[in-house]
Amino acid sequence: MKFAPALEEGRLLRRYKRFLADIETTHGELLTIHCPNTGSMLNCMSEGCRIWFSRSNDPKRKLPGTWEIAETPQGRLACVNTARANALVEEALQAGVIAELAGFEALKREVAYGLENSRADFRLDFPTGPAFVEVKSVTLGFDGTPVAAFPDAVTLRGSKHLRELAALARQGMRAVQLYCVNLSGIEAVRAAEEIDPAYAAALREAVAAGVEVLAYGVELTPDEVRVCRRVDVRH
Repeated sequence: MKFAPALEEGRLLRRYKRFLADIETTHGELLTIHCPNTGSMLNCMSEGCRIWFSRSNDPKRKLPGTWEIAETPQGRLACVNTARANALVEEALQAGVIAELAGFEALKREVAYGLENSRADFRLDFPTGPAFVEVKSVTLGFDGTPVAAFPDAVTLRGSKHLRELAALARQGMRAVQLYCVNLSGIEAVRAAEEIDPAYAAALREAVAAGVEVLAYGVELTPDEVRVCRRVDVRH
């Protein structure tokens, strides 16, 4: 996925009210832009860090740009726009990059399923039957280790999705939790039990029920981001 139009570089002054970020561009322009990330963005940013943003000329928009990438305190790049994850995964699915999910005959987005009124990010129809896929964007990294973690804040919705997937698996359906690791320099992913023990427990229960858990990393630059390789999952 190419960033188009090209991203612009700046530095972070502050993030506040969750969805707002004050930045200064490399030309000294002071802007308030949209932060499209509902999480805590723990370890993703620090005051003065480099960021890259997409600019919009749409007169109907209240803010002139969207924060796309941050340089983390660990020196990694993180794609902090969580709305990119599903599009990245779909691009990878269509290209056959995610080997475990290759060979489907049809792809549907936002398919209603489960007992808790959920919507699967993708339903893939195979000759042998459907697979329901939930996608989560991972950006939480730590000093001195190539292991990322999810979530970066308590996520009731994430736990609900794991329960729904587990229920499908118990019924003999194919259910997949796919972590899109939008962070450079990562070799494995784990549940952030220290942040959300309920989510970690739900993940263990999902695995025991037969849910497939996959993680794929991205190649990320200010010009392009694409899913490119499988990384380990540590339960």
